[in-house]
Amino acid sequence: MKTVINLLIVIVALLSLAAGIAKITNSPQEVQFLQSFGFNGFAIMLYGAVQISVAALLTVGALFSHKTAKLVGAIIVALGFLLSSILIFSSGSWIFGLVSLLPVALTCLVIKPESKIEAKNG
Repeated sequence: MKTVINLLIVIVALLSLAAGIAKITNSPQEVQFLQSFGFNGFAIMLYGAVQISVAALLTVGALFSHKTAKLVGAIIVALGFLLSSILIFSSGSWIFGLVSLLPVALTCLVIKPESKIEAKNG
């Protein structure tokens, strides 16, 4: 099970990293999409920087078996993906919105085992 969770962490971290890079490099489609919801240049850059930072936090937490860092990183990654999914649904792209929920679900699979561990130890 640990191998599966670690593989999911790698996938989720890479997806968050890619999404963040698209934002901070001002990918035209990304910028146009987010600006249509009122995001300005600073907000887009901040969103991207957060996605990159939490991908790093999640990865470092997993590499060094730091449960709190891994859990916090995974929760923030999930929230970032969820925000993107909500915006996609709001734009009327229902099929892509459903597909965009996949990273949220994968991240929740990473969070669930950690929350069980915390509950037992807490």
